[in-house]
Amino acid sequence: MDERVIGRSRQWASVVGLGTWQLGADWGEVDDKEALAVLEAAAESGVTFFDTADVYGDGRSEQTVAAFLRGRPDLHVMVATKMGRRVDQIPENYVLDNFRAWNDRSRRNLGVDRLDLVQLHCPPTPVYSSDEVFDALDTLVEEERIAAYGVSVETCAEALTAIARPGVASVQIILNPFRMKPLREVLPAAQEAGVGIIARVPLASGLLSGKYTKDTVFAADDHRTYNRHGEAFDQGETFSGVDWTTGVEAAAEFAALAPEGYTPAQLALRWIIEQPGVTTVIPGARNAEQACGNAAAARLPELPAETVAAVRDLYDRRIKEQVENRW
Repeated sequence: MDERVIGRSRQWASVVGLGTWQLGADWGEVDDKEALAVLEAAAESGVTFFDTADVYGDGRSEQTVAAFLRGRPDLHVMVATKMGRRVDQIPENYVLDNFRAWNDRSRRNLGVDRLDLVQLHCPPTPVYSSDEVFDALDTLVEEERIAAYGVSVETCAEALTAIARPGVASVQIILNPFRMKPLREVLPAAQEAGVGIIARVPLASGLLSGKYTKDTVFAADDHRTYNRHGEAFDQGETFSGVDWTTGVEAAAEFAALAPEGYTPAQLALRWIIEQPGVTTVIPGARNAEQACGNAAAARLPELPAETVAAVRDLYDRRIKEQVENRW
């Protein structure tokens, strides 16, 4: 699989990575055997970038990634984790002593001395404007606790503030055919600054897979049940902020646009990969089959121009008004 450099980190990532939120929590139950099978399938398909976080299953996701990699010393996989969501979301918590403690816990969970990439995990907006926060992150690099740092953001405005910081290696942002606003300013700014873009929520929480109907019911412990209106965290993390009825209807239209040989999910992933400035896209997977199918998107032909135009038209007609004023 093709690899691209993650901005100023000078580290390489496969163009399709693997998001591992679902291996920790918030997507219904995934047992350990199934989780390891997902990681194995992704790696065997050429994936060299895993994205996790200290809050996913309160460390379970990090520990599962570590257990898999211990059993596969032949693999070279870059592991990015995130920090900051295990405490109250107030700027006062984003200080060096806390960063060290959070890093120490993630290093133990992942079984490494130095973390490849650590991202602030959607912190309060004022954090992005704090010199002290980024000085502290620079200190972590100097102490060799981390090789590089980035941010995971909710809004385009937060992304642009972070990109202006000279030490930021990457910005993780929601980008998919139902969330196109980053294409206008964020991706060009990142390219100019040499900052990597990690595209998350690429399938709009599964909507873009085309598998769901208005009658689909998710488990009670799945965020697609309990966070549809932002009850637990930012609403944009669930279905990209699109309401369920609109999302299902628009997803059916989207699925019909898939060229021959593409699944709807592969259409979404391929569309993201082809956006100038994207480094890697990190779909999750609940089973090995999904992981293999996602990775296969990297090897599909370039999308026809008429398909790209139709995807844009669908967004403009059905989605844009719902999401662009918020994120």
